[in-house]
Amino acid sequence: MKFIIQRQQLISSVQDVMKAISSRTAIPILTGMKIEAKSNGITLTGSDSDISIESFIPAEEDGMINADHIEEGSVVLQARYFPDIVRKLPEKTVEIEADENFNVTIQSGKAKFNLNGQDANEYPQLPKLQTENSFEIQSDLLKNLIRQTGFAVSTMETRPILTGVNIKVENETLSFTGTDSHRLAAKSIPLGGVNFSLSNIVVPGKSLNELSKILDDKGEKVEISVTSNQILFRTKHLHFLSRLLDGNYPETSRLIPDHSQTVLHVKRKELMDTIDRASLLAREERNNVVKLITKDHQSLQITSNSPEVGQAAEEVSIQSIEGEDLKISFSSKYMLDALKVIENDDVVIEFTGAMRPFIMKPANDDSVLQLILPVRTY
Repeated sequence: MKFIIQRQQLISSVQDVMKAISSRTAIPILTGMKIEAKSNGITLTGSDSDISIESFIPAEEDGMINADHIEEGSVVLQARYFPDIVRKLPEKTVEIEADENFNVTIQSGKAKFNLNGQDANEYPQLPKLQTENSFEIQSDLLKNLIRQTGFAVSTMETRPILTGVNIKVENETLSFTGTDSHRLAAKSIPLGGVNFSLSNIVVPGKSLNELSKILDDKGEKVEISVTSNQILFRTKHLHFLSRLLDGNYPETSRLIPDHSQTVLHVKRKELMDTIDRASLLAREERNNVVKLITKDHQSLQITSNSPEVGQAAEEVSIQSIEGEDLKISFSSKYMLDALKVIENDDVVIEFTGAMRPFIMKPANDDSVLQLILPVRTY
């Protein structure tokens, strides 16, 4: 195997593929990165058996030569050293060569490295997903779906299914839902011309987080394919494969209240800043609890109280309050997380009493929903 490649192209592919490589794997060869040279380009592969990433660098694209002098072949290189070497090479091009004993030479300008490689035939074959259940979405929309729901998944392995995001396709609508049982984040977008439905798909939150880092914001097309135990996200030069979580995702629609007793219309930024300040004194407490109090349908007060530290109280100006007056306590962290991902300046918060879950959404937009369970304070 031999080729000369543009170093910048190689660096960006290596960075993408490294997101799937872990030093803590039961299969030793998976600590390496597979490099495969073919006449049409170079493919890099990384996997930790939960996620697998394949990045393709075309030999030529849009009149630009990325790789040339290609002699076909493949090798697996230690991922611990290869990325750092590539990043620190002096010239704009890199020559990589492997002999029949998998000894690899990496050369750029006057710098030369010899690395011991491994036989690429021992690297597990990635499954080729053939599926009827495929649809396309733009990368910026997909990143947004992940951003507005992925933060709410559980980080505790006690209920593994809650560490993932539930993806559904129904009635030409794609929806993502994340919950850790104390809060819930949901977002849906219309999908044109999709005539199948998917329901019990749960993708690990970690996988989606890594995918989001790799996708660009330019709105390139992402094709999503699903089988019984895997999901593939495919762009022009990238294959991102993740396992699905086993088990049934809880029926979250039952959590969402169908009526409200108190409705607040507030400015997102102002509420966020006020809760953020109040939480400064709530940090000592286990849940960073702050309290929201409405007063005479006129104003809103945010307070926090930590017996050892002190108290904070601040009024928030509001656009309107409808319904009953209310006192409710909640985790400031959960509230701030939810407010951060709402992209509208005006927020509607609907309460159904002091001990019932409440929902937040952007004014005039039902496609995003954030639900938070209150905290019982005595």
